[in-house]
Amino acid sequence: MIQDADLETLRRVVHGPLNSPGGPGFAVDTAGFNPSVVQRPDAVLGAAGVEDVQNAVRWAAERGIPVGIQATGHGAAAAMDEGLLINTSRLQDLAVDPDAGTVTVGAGVRWRAVLEETVLLGLTGPHGSSGTVGVTGYASGGGLPLMGRALGFASDHVQAMDVVTPDGSLRHLEAGNAEDAGLFAALRGGKGNFGVITSMTLGLTPFREFYGGGIMYPEDAGTEVLAAFRAWTPQLPTDVSASLAFLHLPDVPFLPEELRGTSPVHLRFAVFGSREEGDTLLEPMRHVSAPFMDTAGPMDYGAVGSIHMDPDEPVPSLDRGTLLAELPDELAAGLLGQVGPGSHTPLMMTELRLMGGSLALDPPFEDAVSGREAGFNLYSVGLNVPPAADATAAALDRLDVVVGPYVAGALVNLRGPARTEAGAQPAWDAEVFARLQATKAAYDPQNLFRFGHAVPLPVS
Repeated sequence: MIQDADLETLRRVVHGPLNSPGGPGFAVDTAGFNPSVVQRPDAVLGAAGVEDVQNAVRWAAERGIPVGIQATGHGAAAAMDEGLLINTSRLQDLAVDPDAGTVTVGAGVRWRAVLEETVLLGLTGPHGSSGTVGVTGYASGGGLPLMGRALGFASDHVQAMDVVTPDGSLRHLEAGNAEDAGLFAALRGGKGNFGVITSMTLGLTPFREFYGGGIMYPEDAGTEVLAAFRAWTPQLPTDVSASLAFLHLPDVPFLPEELRGTSPVHLRFAVFGSREEGDTLLEPMRHVSAPFMDTAGPMDYGAVGSIHMDPDEPVPSLDRGTLLAELPDELAAGLLGQVGPGSHTPLMMTELRLMGGSLALDPPFEDAVSGREAGFNLYSVGLNVPPAADATAAALDRLDVVVGPYVAGALVNLRGPARTEAGAQPAWDAEVFARLQATKAAYDPQNLFRFGHAVPLPVS
Protein backbone atom coordinates (compact mmCIF):
# COMPACT_ATOMS: atom_id res chain seq x y z
CA MET A 1 0.00 0.00 0.00
CA ILE A 2 1.37 3.42 -0.96
CA GLN A 3 1.45 5.84 1.93
CA ASP A 4 -0.53 9.10 1.71
CA ALA A 5 2.61 11.13 2.37
CA ASP A 6 4.33 9.50 -0.58
CA LEU A 7 1.36 10.24 -2.82
CA GLU A 8 1.47 13.87 -1.77
CA THR A 9 5.14 13.98 -2.74
CA LEU A 10 4.26 12.67 -6.21
CA ARG A 11 1.29 15.01 -6.54
CA ARG A 12 3.59 18.00 -6.09
CA VAL A 13 5.76 17.09 -9.10
CA VAL A 14 3.12 16.05 -11.69
CA HIS A 15 0.52 18.01 -13.63
CA GLY A 16 -1.91 15.21 -14.51
CA PRO A 17 -4.54 13.82 -12.11
CA LEU A 18 -3.33 11.41 -9.43
CA ASN A 19 -6.05 9.27 -7.85
CA SER A 20 -6.35 6.52 -5.27
CA PRO A 21 -9.26 4.02 -5.32
CA GLY A 22 -12.49 5.96 -4.96
CA GLY A 23 -10.94 9.16 -6.33
CA PRO A 24 -12.81 11.15 -8.99
CA GLY A 25 -10.83 9.85 -11.97
CA PHE A 26 -9.69 6.47 -10.70
CA ALA A 27 -12.28 4.35 -12.52
CA VAL A 28 -11.77 6.14 -15.85
CA ASP A 29 -7.98 6.01 -15.82
CA THR A 30 -7.83 2.34 -14.77
CA ALA A 31 -10.54 1.09 -17.15
CA GLY A 32 -9.34 -1.11 -20.02
CA PHE A 33 -10.98 -2.32 -23.21
CA ASN A 34 -11.82 -5.62 -21.53
CA PRO A 35 -14.14 -4.83 -18.58
CA SER A 36 -13.51 -8.26 -17.07
CA VAL A 37 -9.90 -7.26 -16.33
CA VAL A 38 -10.29 -4.86 -13.39
CA GLN A 39 -7.17 -2.91 -12.49
CA ARG A 40 -6.73 -2.29 -8.73
CA PRO A 41 -3.47 -0.37 -8.34
CA ASP A 42 -2.81 1.62 -5.20
CA ALA A 43 -2.88 4.77 -7.34
CA VAL A 44 -3.21 5.85 -10.97
CA LEU A 45 -1.56 8.83 -12.64
CA GLY A 46 -3.10 10.34 -15.76
CA ALA A 47 0.19 11.58 -17.20
CA ALA A 48 -0.18 15.03 -18.77
CA GLY A 49 3.15 14.80 -20.57
CA VAL A 50 6.57 13.21 -20.70
CA GLU A 51 7.78 15.09 -17.62
CA ASP A 52 4.97 13.53 -15.58
CA VAL A 53 6.07 10.08 -16.70
CA GLN A 54 9.70 10.77 -15.77
CA ASN A 55 8.84 12.16 -12.36
CA ALA A 56 6.47 9.30 -11.60
CA VAL A 57 9.00 6.63 -12.58
CA ARG A 58 11.75 8.29 -10.53
CA TRP A 59 9.37 8.54 -7.56
CA ALA A 60 8.46 4.85 -7.87
CA ALA A 61 12.10 3.74 -8.27
CA GLU A 62 13.14 5.60 -5.12
CA ARG A 63 10.49 3.75 -3.12
CA GLY A 64 10.59 0.36 -4.88
CA ILE A 65 6.96 0.73 -5.97
CA PRO A 66 6.04 -1.39 -9.02
CA VAL A 67 4.77 0.42 -12.12
CA GLY A 68 2.19 -0.55 -14.74
CA ILE A 69 1.42 1.20 -18.02
CA GLN A 70 -1.88 1.67 -19.84
CA ALA A 71 -3.02 3.80 -22.76
CA THR A 72 -6.04 2.38 -24.60
CA GLY A 73 -6.28 -0.68 -22.35
CA HIS A 74 -6.28 -3.26 -25.14
CA GLY A 75 -3.16 -4.93 -23.78
CA ALA A 76 -4.34 -5.62 -20.23
CA ALA A 77 -3.16 -9.21 -19.89
CA ALA A 78 -3.47 -9.37 -16.10
CA ALA A 79 -5.04 -7.18 -13.44
CA MET A 80 -2.77 -5.04 -11.28
CA ASP A 81 -3.32 -5.43 -7.54
CA GLU A 82 -0.68 -3.01 -6.23
CA GLY A 83 1.64 -0.24 -7.27
CA LEU A 84 1.27 2.79 -9.52
CA LEU A 85 -0.50 2.65 -12.89
CA ILE A 86 0.64 5.32 -15.36
CA ASN A 87 -2.09 6.09 -17.87
CA THR A 88 -0.55 7.56 -21.05
CA SER A 89 -3.78 8.12 -22.98
CA ARG A 90 -3.39 11.92 -22.79
CA LEU A 91 -0.19 11.84 -24.88
CA GLN A 92 -1.97 12.61 -28.15
CA ASP A 93 0.66 14.28 -30.36
CA LEU A 94 0.43 13.09 -33.97
CA ALA A 95 2.63 14.33 -36.83
CA VAL A 96 2.77 12.96 -40.37
CA ASP A 97 5.81 13.69 -42.54
CA PRO A 98 4.68 12.89 -46.11
CA ASP A 99 8.12 13.56 -47.58
CA ALA A 100 9.84 11.18 -45.20
CA GLY A 101 6.89 8.76 -45.27
CA THR A 102 6.65 8.59 -41.48
CA VAL A 103 4.23 9.22 -38.65
CA THR A 104 5.22 10.12 -35.10
CA VAL A 105 2.65 9.51 -32.38
CA GLY A 106 2.29 10.01 -28.67
CA ALA A 107 1.68 6.98 -26.48
CA GLY A 108 -2.10 7.49 -26.37
CA VAL A 109 -2.77 7.74 -30.13
CA ARG A 110 -4.98 5.08 -31.71
CA TRP A 111 -4.59 3.67 -35.21
CA ARG A 112 -7.91 5.18 -36.30
CA ALA A 113 -6.50 8.68 -35.76
CA VAL A 114 -3.39 7.80 -37.77
CA LEU A 115 -5.42 6.51 -40.72
CA GLU A 116 -7.60 9.64 -40.69
CA GLU A 117 -4.42 11.65 -41.36
CA THR A 118 -2.55 9.31 -43.71
CA VAL A 119 -5.14 7.77 -46.04
CA LEU A 120 -5.91 11.14 -47.64
CA LEU A 121 -2.21 11.30 -48.53
CA GLY A 122 -2.21 7.85 -50.11
CA LEU A 123 -0.29 6.39 -47.17
CA THR A 124 -1.06 3.72 -44.62
CA GLY A 125 0.65 2.08 -41.68
CA PRO A 126 0.98 -1.45 -40.27
CA HIS A 127 -2.30 -1.39 -38.30
CA GLY A 128 -4.38 -4.31 -37.14
CA SER A 129 -8.00 -5.19 -37.74
CA SER A 130 -9.34 -2.60 -35.27
CA GLY A 131 -8.70 1.13 -35.39
CA THR A 132 -9.38 1.52 -31.66
CA VAL A 133 -6.07 -0.11 -30.71
CA GLY A 134 -3.19 2.13 -29.58
CA VAL A 135 -0.19 2.43 -31.86
CA THR A 136 2.65 2.16 -29.35
CA GLY A 137 1.28 -0.76 -27.32
CA TYR A 138 0.47 -2.61 -30.52
CA ALA A 139 3.90 -2.12 -32.10
CA SER A 140 5.79 -2.81 -28.87
CA GLY A 141 4.18 -6.27 -28.88
CA GLY A 142 5.22 -6.88 -32.48
CA GLY A 143 1.81 -6.13 -33.97
CA LEU A 144 0.18 -8.47 -36.53
CA PRO A 145 -1.14 -6.09 -39.21
CA LEU A 146 -4.28 -6.71 -41.20
CA MET A 147 -2.01 -6.37 -44.25
CA GLY A 148 0.82 -8.25 -42.57
CA ARG A 149 1.64 -10.54 -45.50
CA ALA A 150 2.33 -7.41 -47.56
CA LEU A 151 3.90 -5.27 -44.83
CA GLY A 152 5.40 -7.57 -42.21
CA PHE A 153 5.01 -6.98 -38.48
CA ALA A 154 4.32 -3.50 -37.13
CA SER A 155 7.60 -3.61 -35.23
CA ASP A 156 9.43 -3.92 -38.57
CA HIS A 157 8.30 -0.36 -39.37
CA VAL A 158 9.39 1.28 -36.11
CA GLN A 159 12.16 3.76 -36.87
CA ALA A 160 12.54 5.53 -33.53
CA MET A 161 10.99 5.94 -30.12
CA ASP A 162 11.30 7.90 -26.91
CA VAL A 163 11.18 5.83 -23.75
CA VAL A 164 11.41 6.62 -20.06
CA THR A 165 13.55 3.86 -18.55
CA PRO A 166 13.25 2.69 -14.93
CA ASP A 167 15.86 5.21 -13.76
CA GLY A 168 13.61 8.06 -14.99
CA SER A 169 15.83 8.91 -17.96
CA LEU A 170 14.23 9.85 -21.28
CA ARG A 171 16.09 7.97 -23.99
CA HIS A 172 15.74 8.47 -27.73
CA LEU A 173 16.19 5.19 -29.59
CA GLU A 174 16.73 4.93 -33.34
CA ALA A 175 17.08 2.07 -35.78
CA GLY A 176 20.71 1.38 -36.57
CA ASN A 177 22.04 3.29 -33.56
CA ALA A 178 24.39 1.07 -31.54
CA GLU A 179 23.65 2.89 -28.30
CA ASP A 180 20.75 1.17 -26.52
CA ALA A 181 20.37 -1.22 -29.47
CA GLY A 182 19.36 -4.03 -27.11
CA LEU A 183 16.63 -1.89 -25.60
CA PHE A 184 15.38 -0.86 -29.04
CA ALA A 185 15.16 -4.55 -29.96
CA ALA A 186 13.38 -5.49 -26.74
CA LEU A 187 10.72 -2.80 -27.11
CA ARG A 188 9.77 -4.10 -30.55
CA GLY A 189 8.08 -7.33 -29.52
CA GLY A 190 8.88 -7.48 -25.80
CA LYS A 191 5.96 -5.25 -24.68
CA GLY A 192 6.26 -2.76 -21.80
CA ASN A 193 8.65 -4.60 -19.54
CA PHE A 194 11.51 -2.15 -19.84
CA GLY A 195 10.09 1.37 -19.52
CA VAL A 196 7.35 3.71 -20.69
CA ILE A 197 7.24 4.51 -24.41
CA THR A 198 6.12 8.12 -24.74
CA SER A 199 6.36 8.51 -28.52
CA MET A 200 7.10 6.38 -31.56
CA THR A 201 7.97 7.00 -35.21
CA LEU A 202 6.91 4.44 -37.82
CA GLY A 203 7.43 4.22 -41.55
CA LEU A 204 4.34 4.49 -43.75
CA THR A 205 3.53 2.65 -46.98
CA PRO A 206 2.14 4.29 -50.14
CA PHE A 207 -0.82 2.66 -51.89
CA ARG A 208 -3.20 3.45 -54.75
CA GLU A 209 -5.92 0.83 -54.95
CA PHE A 210 -7.32 -1.39 -52.25
CA TYR A 211 -9.68 -4.36 -52.42
CA GLY A 212 -11.11 -5.88 -49.28
CA GLY A 213 -14.12 -7.24 -47.47
CA GLY A 214 -15.62 -10.52 -46.40
CA ILE A 215 -17.83 -13.44 -47.37
CA MET A 216 -20.28 -14.97 -44.92
CA TYR A 217 -21.28 -18.63 -45.25
CA PRO A 218 -23.97 -20.50 -43.29
CA GLU A 219 -22.85 -22.61 -40.34
CA ASP A 220 -23.56 -25.93 -42.02
CA ALA A 221 -21.09 -25.06 -44.80
CA GLY A 222 -18.19 -24.87 -42.31
CA THR A 223 -16.56 -28.18 -43.26
CA GLU A 224 -16.66 -27.38 -46.97
CA VAL A 225 -15.45 -23.83 -46.45
CA LEU A 226 -12.47 -24.89 -44.32
CA ALA A 227 -11.45 -27.48 -46.91
CA ALA A 228 -11.64 -24.86 -49.66
CA PHE A 229 -9.70 -22.35 -47.53
CA ARG A 230 -6.91 -24.87 -46.98
CA ALA A 231 -6.68 -25.58 -50.71
CA TRP A 232 -6.90 -21.89 -51.69
CA THR A 233 -4.44 -20.20 -49.33
CA PRO A 234 -1.27 -21.89 -50.66
CA GLN A 235 -2.08 -20.46 -54.11
CA LEU A 236 -2.36 -16.85 -52.95
CA PRO A 237 0.36 -14.30 -53.76
CA THR A 238 2.52 -13.47 -50.76
CA ASP A 239 1.07 -9.96 -50.39
CA VAL A 240 -2.56 -11.10 -50.01
CA SER A 241 -4.12 -11.26 -46.54
CA ALA A 242 -6.79 -13.81 -45.65
CA SER A 243 -8.36 -15.32 -42.56
CA LEU A 244 -11.28 -17.58 -41.73
CA ALA A 245 -13.37 -17.16 -38.59
CA PHE A 246 -15.92 -19.53 -37.11
CA LEU A 247 -18.45 -17.28 -35.39
CA HIS A 248 -20.94 -18.30 -32.72
CA LEU A 249 -22.58 -15.03 -31.89
CA PRO A 250 -24.73 -14.38 -28.84
CA ASP A 251 -27.92 -12.40 -29.03
CA VAL A 252 -26.45 -9.19 -27.63
CA PRO A 253 -26.93 -5.51 -28.54
CA PHE A 254 -23.33 -4.81 -29.63
CA LEU A 255 -23.74 -7.06 -32.71
CA PRO A 256 -25.55 -6.18 -35.98
CA GLU A 257 -29.16 -7.29 -35.62
CA GLU A 258 -29.01 -9.69 -38.57
CA LEU A 259 -26.10 -11.61 -37.00
CA ARG A 260 -27.32 -11.89 -33.41
CA GLY A 261 -27.71 -15.48 -32.30
CA THR A 262 -26.24 -16.92 -35.52
CA SER A 263 -23.14 -19.05 -36.27
CA PRO A 264 -21.78 -18.06 -39.70
CA VAL A 265 -18.33 -18.72 -41.12
CA HIS A 266 -16.59 -15.49 -42.08
CA LEU A 267 -13.86 -15.25 -44.71
CA ARG A 268 -11.81 -12.01 -44.51
CA PHE A 269 -9.77 -10.87 -47.51
CA ALA A 270 -7.61 -7.89 -48.44
CA VAL A 271 -5.06 -6.91 -51.11
CA PHE A 272 -3.51 -3.72 -52.41
CA GLY A 273 -4.96 -4.11 -55.89
CA SER A 274 -7.73 -3.46 -58.40
CA ARG A 275 -11.22 -4.90 -58.72
CA GLU A 276 -10.00 -7.26 -61.43
CA GLU A 277 -7.13 -8.53 -59.30
CA GLY A 278 -9.29 -8.94 -56.21
CA ASP A 279 -12.14 -10.67 -58.02
CA THR A 280 -9.75 -13.08 -59.72
CA LEU A 281 -8.05 -14.02 -56.46
CA LEU A 282 -11.30 -14.39 -54.52
CA GLU A 283 -13.23 -16.23 -57.25
CA PRO A 284 -12.55 -19.77 -55.95
CA MET A 285 -14.04 -18.95 -52.55
CA ARG A 286 -17.11 -17.32 -54.08
CA HIS A 287 -18.06 -20.69 -55.56
CA VAL A 288 -17.98 -22.50 -52.25
CA SER A 289 -21.38 -23.45 -50.80
CA ALA A 290 -23.96 -20.66 -50.83
CA PRO A 291 -22.64 -17.41 -49.28
CA PHE A 292 -25.37 -15.23 -47.82
CA MET A 293 -23.23 -12.07 -47.61
CA ASP A 294 -20.41 -10.79 -49.81
CA THR A 295 -18.92 -7.36 -49.05
CA ALA A 296 -15.60 -7.81 -50.86
CA GLY A 297 -14.65 -5.30 -53.52
CA PRO A 298 -12.82 -2.01 -54.08
CA MET A 299 -13.15 0.01 -50.92
CA ASP A 300 -12.18 3.27 -49.29
CA TYR A 301 -9.16 2.41 -47.17
CA GLY A 302 -10.56 4.63 -44.44
CA ALA A 303 -13.18 1.91 -43.88
CA VAL A 304 -10.61 -0.88 -43.58
CA GLY A 305 -11.70 -1.54 -39.99
CA SER A 306 -15.00 -2.94 -41.26
CA ILE A 307 -13.39 -6.03 -42.81
CA HIS A 308 -13.06 -8.05 -39.60
CA MET A 309 -16.10 -6.46 -37.94
CA ASP A 310 -14.29 -6.14 -34.59
CA PRO A 311 -16.34 -4.45 -31.85
CA ASP A 312 -15.56 -0.79 -31.21
CA GLU A 313 -16.96 -0.85 -27.68
CA PRO A 314 -15.51 -2.72 -24.68
CA VAL A 315 -16.65 -6.32 -24.34
CA PRO A 316 -15.95 -8.51 -21.26
CA SER A 317 -14.01 -11.33 -22.84
CA LEU A 318 -11.55 -14.15 -22.36
CA ASP A 319 -9.20 -14.86 -25.25
CA ARG A 320 -6.31 -17.09 -26.20
CA GLY A 321 -4.01 -17.32 -29.18
CA THR A 322 -1.28 -19.54 -30.56
CA LEU A 323 0.77 -19.94 -33.71
CA LEU A 324 0.41 -23.11 -35.76
CA ALA A 325 3.22 -24.60 -37.82
CA GLU A 326 0.74 -25.93 -40.38
CA LEU A 327 -2.88 -27.01 -40.77
CA PRO A 328 -2.93 -30.76 -41.60
CA ASP A 329 -6.03 -32.93 -41.98
CA GLU A 330 -5.98 -34.11 -38.37
CA LEU A 331 -5.86 -30.59 -36.96
CA ALA A 332 -8.55 -29.34 -39.37
CA ALA A 333 -10.85 -32.15 -38.23
CA GLY A 334 -10.10 -31.38 -34.59
CA LEU A 335 -10.88 -27.69 -35.04
CA LEU A 336 -14.17 -28.47 -36.75
CA GLY A 337 -15.09 -30.71 -33.84
CA GLN A 338 -14.47 -27.89 -31.39
CA VAL A 339 -15.86 -24.84 -33.21
CA GLY A 340 -17.40 -26.06 -36.46
CA PRO A 341 -20.98 -26.93 -37.47
CA GLY A 342 -23.05 -28.29 -34.62
CA SER A 343 -20.33 -27.79 -32.01
CA HIS A 344 -22.45 -25.35 -29.98
CA THR A 345 -19.21 -23.87 -28.66
CA PRO A 346 -19.48 -20.88 -26.33
CA LEU A 347 -16.54 -19.26 -28.13
CA MET A 348 -17.78 -16.22 -30.06
CA MET A 349 -14.95 -16.35 -32.59
CA THR A 350 -12.16 -18.70 -33.56
CA GLU A 351 -9.99 -17.27 -36.31
CA LEU A 352 -7.36 -18.89 -38.52
CA ARG A 353 -5.20 -16.11 -39.94
CA LEU A 354 -2.80 -16.88 -42.77
CA MET A 355 0.80 -16.03 -41.94
CA GLY A 356 3.76 -16.05 -44.34
CA GLY A 357 4.67 -13.47 -46.96
CA SER A 358 6.51 -10.51 -45.42
CA LEU A 359 5.67 -11.83 -41.94
CA ALA A 360 8.20 -14.60 -42.59
CA LEU A 361 11.05 -12.23 -43.47
CA ASP A 362 13.85 -11.31 -41.09
CA PRO A 363 13.38 -7.85 -39.54
CA PRO A 364 15.53 -4.95 -40.76
CA PHE A 365 16.97 -4.67 -37.24
CA GLU A 366 17.01 -7.18 -34.40
CA ASP A 367 13.70 -7.34 -32.52
CA ALA A 368 11.83 -9.55 -30.06
CA VAL A 369 9.16 -11.08 -32.32
CA SER A 370 8.95 -14.87 -32.27
CA GLY A 371 7.16 -17.17 -34.70
CA ARG A 372 7.96 -15.68 -38.09
CA GLU A 373 8.09 -19.18 -39.57
CA ALA A 374 4.50 -20.09 -38.57
CA GLY A 375 1.83 -20.99 -41.09
CA PHE A 376 -1.25 -19.69 -39.25
CA ASN A 377 -2.24 -17.79 -36.15
CA LEU A 378 -5.18 -19.25 -34.24
CA TYR A 379 -7.10 -16.85 -32.03
CA SER A 380 -10.25 -17.53 -30.00
CA VAL A 381 -12.41 -15.34 -27.79
CA GLY A 382 -15.59 -15.75 -25.76
CA LEU A 383 -17.65 -13.81 -23.25
CA ASN A 384 -16.19 -13.59 -19.75
CA VAL A 385 -19.30 -12.84 -17.70
CA PRO A 386 -21.55 -15.25 -15.81
CA PRO A 387 -22.94 -17.65 -16.77
CA ALA A 388 -20.78 -17.85 -19.92
CA ALA A 389 -17.37 -17.35 -18.28
CA ASP A 390 -16.81 -20.92 -17.06
CA ALA A 391 -17.95 -22.40 -20.36
CA THR A 392 -15.62 -20.07 -22.27
CA ALA A 393 -12.62 -21.06 -20.15
CA ALA A 394 -13.39 -24.76 -20.53
CA ALA A 395 -13.79 -24.44 -24.30
CA LEU A 396 -10.43 -22.68 -24.58
CA ASP A 397 -8.81 -25.47 -22.57
CA ARG A 398 -10.32 -28.12 -24.85
CA LEU A 399 -9.10 -26.24 -27.89
CA ASP A 400 -5.59 -26.11 -26.40
CA VAL A 401 -5.55 -29.91 -26.19
CA VAL A 402 -6.53 -30.25 -29.85
CA VAL A 403 -3.93 -27.81 -31.20
CA GLY A 404 -1.14 -28.71 -28.75
CA PRO A 405 0.86 -30.98 -31.10
CA TYR A 406 0.92 -28.30 -33.81
CA VAL A 407 1.84 -25.20 -31.77
CA ALA A 408 4.70 -23.08 -33.12
CA GLY A 409 4.88 -20.40 -30.44
CA ALA A 410 2.66 -17.37 -29.82
CA LEU A 411 2.36 -13.69 -30.65
CA VAL A 412 2.40 -11.84 -27.33
CA ASN A 413 -0.33 -9.33 -28.32
CA LEU A 414 -2.69 -12.16 -29.24
CA ARG A 415 -1.72 -14.69 -26.58
CA GLY A 416 -4.48 -13.78 -24.16
CA PRO A 417 -4.09 -13.47 -20.38
CA ALA A 418 -0.59 -13.61 -18.93
CA ARG A 419 0.20 -17.12 -17.73
CA THR A 420 1.87 -17.40 -14.36
CA GLU A 421 1.20 -21.03 -13.48
CA ALA A 422 4.14 -23.34 -12.85
CA GLY A 423 5.68 -24.56 -16.08
CA ALA A 424 3.94 -21.97 -18.25
CA GLN A 425 5.92 -21.17 -21.36
CA PRO A 426 6.88 -17.56 -22.06
CA ALA A 427 5.41 -15.80 -25.08
CA TRP A 428 8.80 -15.82 -26.81
CA ASP A 429 11.12 -18.53 -28.06
CA ALA A 430 14.16 -19.45 -25.96
CA GLU A 431 16.69 -17.30 -27.82
CA VAL A 432 14.52 -14.18 -27.78
CA PHE A 433 13.52 -14.76 -24.15
CA ALA A 434 17.18 -14.95 -23.11
CA ARG A 435 17.90 -11.62 -24.82
CA LEU A 436 14.87 -10.04 -23.15
CA GLN A 437 16.01 -11.23 -19.74
CA ALA A 438 19.48 -9.79 -20.30
CA THR A 439 17.94 -6.46 -21.29
CA LYS A 440 15.66 -6.59 -18.27
CA ALA A 441 18.63 -7.09 -15.96
CA ALA A 442 20.50 -4.20 -17.57
CA TYR A 443 17.71 -1.61 -17.51
CA ASP A 444 15.31 -2.72 -14.75
CA PRO A 445 17.28 -4.56 -12.04
CA GLN A 446 14.60 -3.55 -9.46
CA ASN A 447 11.92 -5.25 -11.58
CA LEU A 448 9.69 -2.16 -11.37
CA PHE A 449 7.83 -3.11 -14.55
CA ARG A 450 6.39 -6.53 -13.72
CA PHE A 451 2.77 -6.56 -14.82
CA GLY A 452 1.09 -8.17 -17.83
CA HIS A 453 3.26 -10.33 -20.08
CA ALA A 454 6.24 -9.57 -17.88
CA VAL A 455 9.79 -10.74 -18.53
CA PRO A 456 11.25 -11.82 -15.19
CA LEU A 457 14.79 -11.10 -14.13
CA PRO A 458 17.17 -13.97 -14.85
CA VAL A 459 17.78 -16.34 -11.97
CA SER A 460 21.30 -15.81 -10.68
